Amino acid sequence: MEKFEKLTGIAAPMPLVNIDTDMIIPKQFLKTIKRSGLGVHAFDEMRYLADGTENPDFVLNKPQYREAQILVAGDNFGCGSSREHAPWALADFGVKAVISTSFADIFYNNCFKNGMLPIVLPQEAVDVLMKDAEKGSNARMTVDLENQTVTTSDGESFAFELDPFRKHCLMNGLDDIGLTMEKVTAIDNFEGQSAQSRPWV
Repeated sequence: MEKFEKLTGIAAPMPLVNIDTDMIIPKQFLKTIKRSGLGVHAFDEMRYLADGTENPDFVLNKPQYREAQILVAGDNFGCGSSREHAPWALADFGVKAVISTSFADIFYNNCFKNGMLPIVLPQEAVDVLMKDAEKGSNARMTVDLENQTVTTSDGESFAFELDPFRKHCLMNGLDDIGLTMEKVTAIDNFEGQSAQSRPWV
């Protein structure tokens, strides 16, 4: 998993509330167990018209937001079913951070396991960031994980709270497997001692 330290990028405004996991990645794309290749289907039903062509009115299809790495979203982002494919699809599209007033618990937890940072801020702060995102690709937002701040293109900064353990994992690029591998020496020592003391196992 890639380390997340500091990100300066385009932020796309998505003011809809209750964007659920089925909106993020519809159920027909859940057959795969691969984390890659789902980005093209992210927000599929909003992103494409019935004939399969792009919906020009959808924010991520607009030229200024095609390279968006940050989403500024409405309340209760990631609600609905507990599909890990939702953060997989966002990450594969290129999204590295999502800002909202609240997230569904399972989606929130899944983000960290996939190298993506969900940021919870008060409505007043999200309103300011939403307006900044509406400026388009010329307005670059900065997410500083070490200092736990989000800064607008105009320099206005907002601090966010984050669990220290989750922060450690993101900054060091550690998923569950990576956390286990940090203990590989201790695991090997235990296995060696166990083999000597219980050779019949």
